[in-house]
Amino acid sequence: MNMSNDIIRIIDLRGKKLSRAQLLEAMPRAQMSVEKATELVGPVLEDVKNRGAAALRDFSEKFDAVRPENLRVPRQAIEEALRQLEPRVREAIEESVRRCRAVSKSQIPQDFHTDLASGARVSQRWIPVQRVGLYVPGGKAVYPSSVIMNAVPAQTAGVESLAIATPPSRSNPDGLPDKTILATCAILGVDEVYAVGGAQAIAMFAYGAAGSEPQDGQILCEPVDKITGPGNIFVATAKHMVSGTVGIDAEAGPTEIGIIADKSANPSYLAADLIGQAEHDELAGSVLITDSEKIAQEVRCELAKRVPRTKHSERIFVSLSGSQSAIVLTDGIEESIRVADAYAAEHLEIQAENFEQIVRRIHNAGAIFAGPYSPVPLGDYMSGSNHVLPTGGTARFNAGLGVHTFMKPVEVIEYGEEGLRAIASKINDFAVKEDLPGHGECILTRFVSDPYDKETLEEQQKKAGLK
Repeated sequence: MNMSNDIIRIIDLRGKKLSRAQLLEAMPRAQMSVEKATELVGPVLEDVKNRGAAALRDFSEKFDAVRPENLRVPRQAIEEALRQLEPRVREAIEESVRRCRAVSKSQIPQDFHTDLASGARVSQRWIPVQRVGLYVPGGKAVYPSSVIMNAVPAQTAGVESLAIATPPSRSNPDGLPDKTILATCAILGVDEVYAVGGAQAIAMFAYGAAGSEPQDGQILCEPVDKITGPGNIFVATAKHMVSGTVGIDAEAGPTEIGIIADKSANPSYLAADLIGQAEHDELAGSVLITDSEKIAQEVRCELAKRVPRTKHSERIFVSLSGSQSAIVLTDGIEESIRVADAYAAEHLEIQAENFEQIVRRIHNAGAIFAGPYSPVPLGDYMSGSNHVLPTGGTARFNAGLGVHTFMKPVEVIEYGEEGLRAIASKINDFAVKEDLPGHGECILTRFVSDPYDKETLEEQQKKAGLK
């Protein structure tokens, strides 16, 4: 493969005074046809909703080139996958689980209560979602790490019922998912696993699926309350389309990395980290933000040397040379921070002097990797953090997956007679002003004999001690 030093383009923002809108527009992004995906996904959702397991098998045959006999993976297949797992890989998976579980336990939100007056208390409880569907992608790689990142926070949150869907593996003649994924499910104690991928898996989780063959049972899969996990554009579109029926974590797009670097950064590290992210997918975004033209040119030289030597060089070249990747030149670290906040990277590395101070000034990032020895793959596998993160600039308003994803705050209002009496007339005044007198009458009926008699209502309130 012939590669020149200009494998990745340069966006030069030096000397430009861009408005926030202009800066957002200037950011490199992947170009995706969401409209086309919607046209394709809609019929899939409807068919699975109507025909259940029969439709799932048909779509698996069409999209995955396999027709699974068992859409729900038999327990013995999960157990056998664990027995066959190489000891060193099992040790790595178990260490990843241990670290993720430790961080997840620290994320559990605490209940609280506020006493506003005597007999007037408002509490907040955090309640886990009852049943969740966790999607683990397939495609160009195998992602047992995504099993961990989805399942561990859900388990820590106290979710009662969780199911995993992941595409069948073409390498398995029985149409079951990748064995390392199944072994990871076994390590985590998850035995409800489906050999179903793509938009059809999202439909199965959202609507449930009736069985179509004896091994399915009458009901193959019960519907869930929330769906989480990354996937391709069809999975993301399906999640968007069912989000009125079930909850979702986010509509994840192609993965991305942003790196803030200054003249002190190591060009070899920077190039390796850009390549590492580009390896995921041709649409993956790799963006270096630097105020050093020297660093920019050195990184381009490193990329030209390294890309041809790595395994997935063609995929990486397409990713790095695409519209979603670039080196952004800035006038200084202040402007680099501003650009990083506009880009709102899924993964943001900071390889610069005083990186600790820069971390505190970042507003928008899915996760921040601070310093030269915190590369993104650390977070992918074993940092203890979660790698299911907001993409496509949505880190400006979304957060990554965590224990909070699987819990919902519910307020408990507990007022006694004394607490309600103290504000009963004020509530009534408020309600009448909003032209909702029934609201006020609901309150007053607890203290006066006839809240509907407007002529005597003020006198009744005085007698009841409300005024």
